[in-house]
Amino acid sequence: MSISEGQAKRLGVRASTQWSPYLEKCCLLLSANESYARAEEDIAVLTGIAVSHSTQQRLVHRQVFELPMTEQSVQEMRIDGGKVRLRTPKGQPCEWRDYKGVNLHEHFISAFFQDNAGLVNWVNAQPLAQP
Repeated sequence: MSISEGQAKRLGVRASTQWSPYLEKCCLLLSANESYARAEEDIAVLTGIAVSHSTQQRLVHRQVFELPMTEQSVQEMRIDGGKVRLRTPKGQPCEWRDYKGVNLHEHFISAFFQDNAGLVNWVNAQPLAQP
């Protein structure tokens, strides 16, 4: 099924893609809240459109997420971390990976997955309050 250039423009579909912005948003939301396999199942139930788990993963990985920047000076910062379990094939041991989250004034939050340098660079780029 092909859509005309005018239809694509009205629907907000970017050039060289067949994704509607709404379907893309739904896929990203579900992928963020659960596994890619589960997002595949839920998208099929909610929309009637099949989007494979590998396509869900590619969609997430091609996104460019901009980190928030605060304009006020930072007086309070919290850093916390944890572990996430990655799915592995049945019968293989689980894989665990570390992540860290930063909270500035409870307004700006950012998370870093295996990217300590990125965390340090982002925090250092924030305007810190003078003692």
